[in-house]
Amino acid sequence: MTDQILQAVEAPVNENIPQLRSGDMVSVHVKIKEGDRERIQEFKGTVIRLRKGGNNGNFTVRRIASNGIGVERTFLLRSPRISKVVVERHSKVRRAQLYFMRERTGKSARLKQKFD
Repeated sequence: MTDQILQAVEAPVNENIPQLRSGDMVSVHVKIKEGDRERIQEFKGTVIRLRKGGNNGNFTVRRIASNGIGVERTFLLRSPRISKVVVERHSKVRRAQLYFMRERTGKSARLKQKFD
């Protein structure tokens, strides 16, 4: 009985989001509504955090904007607003949350590429 109620409330899985890991360079295509028009905006960056929590699982992407200002954006894994996520490269990391990247700039902010 309670399983049926939970399944009714749970959002459907977004098929356009591949398997993600911390350290992945991704390009997230998000649908943005402006007035009566809808467009797709791309957000490119590194996945610094991944939280798998069923209905409210999310991932945080960090990129460096103009003048070296870091911008982080969190996306829901099951959000219908995400049209697609493209994994551009995998990086070799040794921890789940890459919060240390917030203090890094320049060459020290680079991650080694992982070749499968």
